[in-house]
Amino acid sequence: MKKLILTTAALALSAGMAMADTVRMGTEGAYPPYNFLNDKGEVDGFERELGDELCKRAGLTCEWVTNEWDSIIPNLVSGNYDTIIAGMSITAERDEVIDFTQNYTQPDPSAYLALSKDADIMGGVVAAQTNTIQAAFIAESGATLVEFATPEETIAAVRNGEADAVLADDAYLRPIADENADLMMLDKQELIGGGVGMGLRESDAELKGKFDAAIQSMKDDGSLNALLAKWEIGPGF
Repeated sequence: MKKLILTTAALALSAGMAMADTVRMGTEGAYPPYNFLNDKGEVDGFERELGDELCKRAGLTCEWVTNEWDSIIPNLVSGNYDTIIAGMSITAERDEVIDFTQNYTQPDPSAYLALSKDADIMGGVVAAQTNTIQAAFIAESGATLVEFATPEETIAAVRNGEADAVLADDAYLRPIADENADLMMLDKQELIGGGVGMGLRESDAELKGKFDAAIQSMKDDGSLNALLAKWEIGPGF
């Protein structure tokens, strides 16, 4: 699932979090069903439920912080929060800058959303959120890539004719298609990325170990699969 392709390198903090009393959980808050802000302005969604349960199992006190997607890795490295839990796909390039827990979702198919079934996704213009695995895929596919800072802008680009289609996680696009008669899912899907995990500074090995153990415990007792099913996200484990 998401998805950052870094264009500049960042150095991890040498000190790390040092296992502070409160762990700050960084998310985007704009990518349902993974994470979004509810009517009260609070972080909600699959990753909110997951993160709260992981913190409980790890014996940690956690608070939630939102950050724009473009700077979500640099601001983790600089210490603005202690984890990324934001639908971020595990990739080798990201792993050069930060560390990841084991995945808590399987790779989610990426899908196309368009105004018509005959949209040209091979040689036309395809939108994606900037710095995502979908953007990198389009750039190498032969189609013309147009990037936007937020997922909402990619949908608007299809509607206003700037793009023939948008490529994003199926779990994000399908509810939009279901709720909007002018938009439709195309039959073609792309399987890219290595599943979604929590991002941490490379110096925070102890914190990574705590979250790894908590994720594994949820896999073992079936509660992670139940949560994935509740939010209609991909296949289980």
